[in-house]
Amino acid sequence: MTVARELAGFLLGVRYEDLPPETIENAKKVIVSTLASAAVGSTIRSAQIAREVAQEQGGAPDATAWFSDGLKLPLPNAVRVNAMLSDAAASDDSDLRNIAHIGTILTAMSLAVAQKTGASGRDVLAAMVTGYEASGRIGAAISPGLGERGIHACVITVFGGVIAGSRLLELSVEQTAEALSLAATSMGGLAVSTNSWAREYHAGAAALSATNAVLSASKGYAANPDTFESKRGFLEVFGGKEDAAETLRKGLGAEWDIVTDLAIKIWPGATPLSAAVEAACNAAIEGNVDPAKVASIRVAGPRFRALVGHKHPKDLVGAIHSLAYFLASAVADRDFSWQHASMEKILDPTIDRLQDLVEVEPDTEPSRHTWGWGATVTITMQDGTQHSSTVNAPRGSGPRGIGWADVEHKVRTLTLESGKSARDVEKMLTLCHGFEELEDVGALVEVV
Repeated sequence: MTVARELAGFLLGVRYEDLPPETIENAKKVIVSTLASAAVGSTIRSAQIAREVAQEQGGAPDATAWFSDGLKLPLPNAVRVNAMLSDAAASDDSDLRNIAHIGTILTAMSLAVAQKTGASGRDVLAAMVTGYEASGRIGAAISPGLGERGIHACVITVFGGVIAGSRLLELSVEQTAEALSLAATSMGGLAVSTNSWAREYHAGAAALSATNAVLSASKGYAANPDTFESKRGFLEVFGGKEDAAETLRKGLGAEWDIVTDLAIKIWPGATPLSAAVEAACNAAIEGNVDPAKVASIRVAGPRFRALVGHKHPKDLVGAIHSLAYFLASAVADRDFSWQHASMEKILDPTIDRLQDLVEVEPDTEPSRHTWGWGATVTITMQDGTQHSSTVNAPRGSGPRGIGWADVEHKVRTLTLESGKSARDVEKMLTLCHGFEELEDVGALVEVV
């Protein structure tokens, strides 16, 4: 049995009733978090351009473009535009294992298809959980280090969209296997593009490829059945080892990626920097640090060999990937939150000065870090005193537990930026809390 056929057979066979409660709760959190990120994305020019281009192309009004006054687009363009809205704001979820924004494409695909077909909340939640598993599993089979090899993680997020779309459009196992193979041969993306608008373009490309693969397979379009495991196939081309196919198959259903590896951003920016920024906040608070008296800010961790991003970013795109900006902000304000995505904070003189004091040091105690992006931050004061903190699984991550309070704060903070009323925000939260009871998810789409 081919990898695509086995994966499709298992993931399509999982029923809502088979899923552990935590997977369902996390799927609901992913949905509302993605919508909050898209609310901010609707104010960003890159996402607006994608929406304008899609609107100019016209076509069947299949599904709603979020935060666009009810604009409806053909299914592939609706999924693409909505994925880009969420990704543009860099406030969507990430998979800890693969550093991939899986939930963005899952939510965009699932809500659009459900709106078109009238699928229920339970249908969508099962599609989200199983789709997350597909992307996480395939990513693990070709990990570690997609980014280090210059490959953008959109090459794996596409598969979550395929599984979700296949379930909601009721494709057969054979059709879904073909859709997985079509998506595998369609995807590419350069990690070097992350620090530009091309970052969200990747999300759109994955969403569009997933939708087209599912729609094509539903009509009988076929691909190589062994696309994943064959010589020069997906696993080999993207860096999988000899046992990659077995890794992908092993332990299906034993645990779920949306529980073990999900991270929902509760502050802006790149998830790999979350543990470091939380450690910096902890050290600054515990030491009652005066920013004017800081001599150095040092970070150590398994994956920190050099500064991530650049010092002194001048815009949002630069700031969300700048380790120096993250740590300087945390020390200056003893906090890191959504306000740090603003130009006022990006250009703050105190934060700007502290960035020159940030440096990476060798990790002399690797055993203290249980996650590859775990971090220890040490703040040294001008009088020689030091304040240090270690964080592995950051707040908002599955291994630590994702609290609804953190998610709700994010939603209330970000969604208002789209111009939505507080009443609409509360209605959106209420619908997501009880999402499994919705007979038609169009009720949620109408709010956004």
